[in-house]
Amino acid sequence: MRTLMLPFALMTVATAAPAQTRTQTPAETAIRQSMEASAAGWNAGDLVRFMDVYADDAVFVTPKGLLRGKEAISAKYRPSFRGTGNARGKLSFAFLEMRGIDPRHAMLFARWTLTGPSTTESGMTTLVFERRGAAWQIIADHSS
Repeated sequence: MRTLMLPFALMTVATAAPAQTRTQTPAETAIRQSMEASAAGWNAGDLVRFMDVYADDAVFVTPKGLLRGKEAISAKYRPSFRGTGNARGKLSFAFLEMRGIDPRHAMLFARWTLTGPSTTESGMTTLVFERRGAAWQIIADHSS
């Protein structure tokens, strides 16, 4: 029995497909860079830089309803950018999955983490991006 199993095992190993590394598309690279730049803006206390990734007509889902427009979303975050020090915590993203919807739209699933002096918060975000000119901008944000 052992002599029959060895050739089968060797054949299985020989025919196993090698692991493939997936290359990022230009859209994925651009979206990741935009999100990293946004986090850098947050971490620097720069609300404008943090918000650069949002389209003017973006929609943000909150527990109480929808915030419509970049200015309304900025107003939600503005209190976090007052005062000295980094009371906001350090923002980072773990990119979990990106899906192309069509040539102008993509969806990003990510985990956000805010690391503060005494606490760490983390949650999920689903972002819909639209390519507008050379930039990929968030048109819908659902973060929890």
